[in-house]
Amino acid sequence: MGWSWDHFFRFMVSEYMLLGVWTTIWLATVAMTLGVILGVIIAFMKMSSYWILQRIAVAFIWLWRGTPLLIQMVIIYTVLPKVGLKFGVIESAIIALTLHEGAYFAEIVRAGISAVNKGQTDASKALGMAWPQRMWYVIIPQATRVIIPPMGNQFNLMIKTTSLASVISMEELFRRTQQLAQIEFKVLEAYLCAACWYLLMTTIWGEIQKRLEAHYDKPFGPVSDKKLPTRTGVQSNDSPGQV
Repeated sequence: MGWSWDHFFRFMVSEYMLLGVWTTIWLATVAMTLGVILGVIIAFMKMSSYWILQRIAVAFIWLWRGTPLLIQMVIIYTVLPKVGLKFGVIESAIIALTLHEGAYFAEIVRAGISAVNKGQTDASKALGMAWPQRMWYVIIPQATRVIIPPMGNQFNLMIKTTSLASVISMEELFRRTQQLAQIEFKVLEAYLCAACWYLLMTTIWGEIQKRLEAHYDKPFGPVSDKKLPTRTGVQSNDSPGQV
């Protein structure tokens, strides 16, 4: 019953485990993408001037942020069929993860938009821009700098959160690790293998996130470093006609 390197390395590259890794990746990606879309919609509803949309958004965020994701998954998969809404394992996992992520991302988007100086909105209104134009050309590009870091952290968390789908028999990495440990009687090797795969996935995403943040930290417009000589030989940004 001691440690076996042979089992550990065999688990790491086994097709059974790799399929679980792939399932974790696509499940996290799909749920995050849908959650971002839903979060943007909920955020704009919360910031709307219509009180009914505000109340719906507030209630949605209150419900899905205030209850554990594990319970939400179990209710969607086991309770809703009793009232005529039946979803499969994959659908239940995606719905639960999307709704949960949408509630969190809505607050991230709202905070990002609120962080943009109000003068930017006033200036765009003065230029005659309609609301969609203000959002697309002025507000969203600036809010993105604030939104990207927490959004990246949420995806990092999503990769690990998919393990909760194992409770409804979703064949992701953690579920397959459990089954492999039971079949091979190598619990430590199997779970350490899963930990290494989770660590690898989050590390790769961490590098991608760094590059995304660096990209959005760049100035919005082109910046010229050209310096023009003056009569005194001192470099200046002034035009040649200026003395």
